[in-house]
Amino acid sequence: MGVLKVELKRVGKARMTWVLLVLALLLSAVLAYLPVTFCSSTYLDENGKEVTVTGRASIAYEKARQADAAGLVTPERVRAAVERYQACLRQYGVTESYDLPEGVYEREILPIAPLLHGVKEAFADPNTGMAPSLWTIQPERLDQFETVCEDRLASLMRTEQPDHPAAQQKAQAMYQEVEKPFTACPGASATVMDYQNIVGFLVLLFCTVLAAPAFSGEYQSGADDILRCAKHGRARLGAVRIIAALCVSGLAFLLCSVVYLLLSNALFGWDTTGASIQMVYSILSLVEMDLGQLQVVFILAGLLSVLASVSVTLYISARCRSTVTALGCALVLCIAPVMLYMTLPGTAADWLCTLLPASGVGIQTSILYALVDFRFLSVGGLALWVPYGMLITWGIEIPLFFALTIRRYCKMVH
Repeated sequence: MGVLKVELKRVGKARMTWVLLVLALLLSAVLAYLPVTFCSSTYLDENGKEVTVTGRASIAYEKARQADAAGLVTPERVRAAVERYQACLRQYGVTESYDLPEGVYEREILPIAPLLHGVKEAFADPNTGMAPSLWTIQPERLDQFETVCEDRLASLMRTEQPDHPAAQQKAQAMYQEVEKPFTACPGASATVMDYQNIVGFLVLLFCTVLAAPAFSGEYQSGADDILRCAKHGRARLGAVRIIAALCVSGLAFLLCSVVYLLLSNALFGWDTTGASIQMVYSILSLVEMDLGQLQVVFILAGLLSVLASVSVTLYISARCRSTVTALGCALVLCIAPVMLYMTLPGTAADWLCTLLPASGVGIQTSILYALVDFRFLSVGGLALWVPYGMLITWGIEIPLFFALTIRRYCKMVH
């Protein structure tokens, strides 16, 4: 314990540690505010003058307009919303909302918009996947809206996983277990989660920069020759360095994530966290979770991803005599999931992104998007949902690379 305290004190006193931590916290605050700047609403006032509000004023305006749409999204409420939508379009002789006269959408359609989420997706053509216009949907079919969603998921999985019936059955079973009806909360936005993911990725990069010199820096400076002669200079020192790096990385990730969520939820309103993820992302999402729970799950899963990535970085550091080489290799591993996801076929990309720990908070490859997607890893007659595969893999990689790093450090010859 004494050696660990000394190592933590050494890392904590390093200027680079504080520079990166302060920078990460500042970026977390800035990124929490940025989604608010994208919010904009335009409406006609009592005098017929066009008024545009932005930022928090826009959020407050839309929440007020959509207050009646909040709550459980029952088939009856969805049908009433579609009927109101179609009646509005029929009144003005158009078939799409963007053809409505100025001000009509904000007055008639905006208040029911949350209830219309996912309707076109649920009624998409099972063969082509093309979503119909709300104008063409028969309102009476919405009385069985939940059944329509289940049927649409079945057809979607037949398209996505045509050769893997186990994955199809698993997805349908998961969706049937999701409690319905869903909950709508005006103001809830997927953009909040997108930027939370960016925060996680930036913290991962910062942690990688801090962890890369853990062993290679001592090799390069020659200080390790002296440390190895100390009483606890090999296995114990290696273990202490790993634990210290993991502690600092984990604390930095948690601190930045908490700062981001506190600011972001305060800006958008804590009430938005009660929205079902099906009402923010796809209506067919496979897990029963609201936006607030998704935020917490992403923090915990992202923490596991960062710790696994740092463990791999420490192993690289233990193998490299140059800090530059160790840092370069570690950064490549951080961005590799994004490159592989963009260039490889879907199945191969899913497997590699599951195995690479940095994919958990990577851009496009994040476990956030895997949680609201329908990707499965199939082996023979078995199917494993990608988020489960990620969590299992990272849970194995942390102790595995912990042991491999110590083993390599002890065998390193100068």
